Amino acid sequence: MNSETITAKDSGTWKLGDLTVNRIGFGTMRLTQDGAALDPRAVPSDRGRALSVLRRAVELGVNHLDTAAFYFSPLRSANELVNSALAPYPDDLVITTKVGPGRDQHGEWTDAATPAQLRGQVEENLRQLGRDHLDVVNYRRQRPGSIAEHFGALAELREAGLIRHLGLSGVGPEHLAEAQAIAPVVCVQNKYGLGAASPESDAFLRSCGEQGIAFVPFYAIAGHAGERGAAGAAQDAEVLAVAAAHGVSAAEIRLAWSLHLGPHVLAIPGTGNPAHLEANVAAGALKLSDEELARLDAVHCA
Repeated sequence: MNSETITAKDSGTWKLGDLTVNRIGFGTMRLTQDGAALDPRAVPSDRGRALSVLRRAVELGVNHLDTAAFYFSPLRSANELVNSALAPYPDDLVITTKVGPGRDQHGEWTDAATPAQLRGQVEENLRQLGRDHLDVVNYRRQRPGSIAEHFGALAELREAGLIRHLGLSGVGPEHLAEAQAIAPVVCVQNKYGLGAASPESDAFLRSCGEQGIAFVPFYAIAGHAGERGAAGAAQDAEVLAVAAAHGVSAAEIRLAWSLHLGPHVLAIPGTGNPAHLEANVAAGALKLSDEELARLDAVHCA
């Protein structure tokens, strides 16, 4: 089997509420620009290439897209690209978006939304995506302390039919418990990757699985990017050794490792590069041996 015959279906499935998704999905954050994500000075992406990547992702069986209205560059909006490339949407396509953060027209970050402002963010996502409801909306925590007011505001929009399911992003166990007392939570989206975690985040990942909640790591490919020193070098060496044994890239090993953490773990790697898209999807079918997993786990916990 090669990357041209592997599809996202080979990664297995999970249910976000009543919506079944393949475990390899696609994140749209990097579609709008070249270079650093969410940099207001970044060069806008090639529109035709971005549209073709989205269409190819769906051709490869991807039915879980992660997006947001604040994913944009001076000339590109991720939601508009999704709408242009894929509408009318396939029946099985699940689009997850997030609200909370805000950016002005120049791309600079603004104050996080108040509970009352979340409806406007939800409605903006609906308008840009051309939908009458949103499949999954994650509340992206921006402030310390309670999330009850913000999550409660989204729960009201769920009751009104604008949102089908709710999730959380950038949270800990205490926030999840607080939210679940208000409305069901189908997913938690947190920063997590090989070598970039902690005993607390490892335990939280496992706890989500025990509760039937999807754990969706972002920056799973980046891992310990930006770190220096012997620990990072040792981790790179192990990842590259396992990658060489399979004839794949280090990014594919990082994705495969994250999926091996449990059936509730979903991947949303993003790229504007068609070749990288094919490789990311192929990572969903990559089987790591017990010995390889032990080696990677050891550097993850080092």
